[in-house]
Amino acid sequence: MADAPDQPAKPQRWKWRSATLGLVVIGVIALGCLYLVNRFTRDDPVTYADPEEHFKYGSTGGERESGIPYWIWKVLPKMFPEYLPGKTYTPGTEYVSLGFLYEPGKDLPIGVSRRNTQGIDRVFLNCAICHAGCVRETPQSPRSIYTGMPSNTVDLEAFERFIFDCASDQRFNAPRIMAEMEAMGTKYDLINRFLMRYYAIPLMRERLLMLKGHFRFTEWEPDAGPGRTDTFNPAKTLLEFPLEKLQTRELVGLCDLPSIWLQGLRKQKNFHAHWDGNNSMMEERNKSAAFGTGAFPPTIDLKQLARVEQWLLDKEPPRYPFPINAQLSAEGEKLYAQYCANCHGRNGRDFTGEYVGDVVPIDKIGTDRHRLDSYPEELAAAQNTLYAGYPWRFSHFRKTFGYANLPLDGGWLRAPYLHNGSVPTLRDLLNPCA
Repeated sequence: MADAPDQPAKPQRWKWRSATLGLVVIGVIALGCLYLVNRFTRDDPVTYADPEEHFKYGSTGGERESGIPYWIWKVLPKMFPEYLPGKTYTPGTEYVSLGFLYEPGKDLPIGVSRRNTQGIDRVFLNCAICHAGCVRETPQSPRSIYTGMPSNTVDLEAFERFIFDCASDQRFNAPRIMAEMEAMGTKYDLINRFLMRYYAIPLMRERLLMLKGHFRFTEWEPDAGPGRTDTFNPAKTLLEFPLEKLQTRELVGLCDLPSIWLQGLRKQKNFHAHWDGNNSMMEERNKSAAFGTGAFPPTIDLKQLARVEQWLLDKEPPRYPFPINAQLSAEGEKLYAQYCANCHGRNGRDFTGEYVGDVVPIDKIGTDRHRLDSYPEELAAAQNTLYAGYPWRFSHFRKTFGYANLPLDGGWLRAPYLHNGSVPTLRDLLNPCA
């Protein structure tokens, strides 16, 4: 009997096709997972080759946790102009009424950085928000912007109130904000539209309302105004100090913003930083100040911050650009050497002096003590627990009982004067009534 012809191996062929299809599906899933991993682990700050541009617009890491989505930043002044000073929305320079400084061709003001994190562009504040300002020769003259000087235009408290008022408004909701962003030309992909509508906007509102409650101490203080801030009451809120139980003398901590030139000379001499001289370690002071830019121990960008630190070591204040009366200057130099140099240094480049950097007891100075009293021993102890588990754990914060003698480099750009910004001009400062 003849053998039957071979039959096609249909089961084997089907198995091969199934295996191929399975591999394709697995490959697609793997590629999708890789895309999502890459997207949600993305962390790309906008960088600048020029160190001064980096200081003005570079990130310290605050966008990672505290950042505001770029398009929400742009749309809030348009949606809520009634909460801005002057109640005016200015396209392109949206935050100018709050004192933010804009340069031609720049989309963001000085002191605001941008970073793409988890696939969304976010913005937040950086060091320059407090340490860049401008002057004019006359009210009609064009402004000149100087980095390293104290900010003299930005009203940080008014900015906080604007953001909090926006979040408290019922119009701060995903459908309304998404519609406004689309009207401004926003083009988010499907994933970002989903995240913005159902996650980012609701979460941002929730966090801002929480912060508004934490920052209720601002209701107990005088208005800060441009160029001043409360340095350490925000730290108390972040460290969960019970605000209602604070002593009355601690509640007003407003002070003038400082200049930050020639940090290398200050580091060499171990000058105590802050108005009350509560820390002598520059790097620790900088990491502490970075809290104000939204950069906390898990999120701070140490590489980007190190660039700023390095640049500031030798950053000099600009020289006085106007004519100087040589005769009066020579007479003033003698008086300065006799009455001022021991506490403030020989000049703006030579910080030699017997008492330069020392903390003078408040009873001897006789000025107001609000900034001093706002920093208690308990806060110094709490700050020295920050960065626990890191090699750079804080350890240099201390409570003092006066204000530090500081060098006077770049004095012409540091008005208003004194720790509280209470003296508008040098003439007023040297007047006996001051």
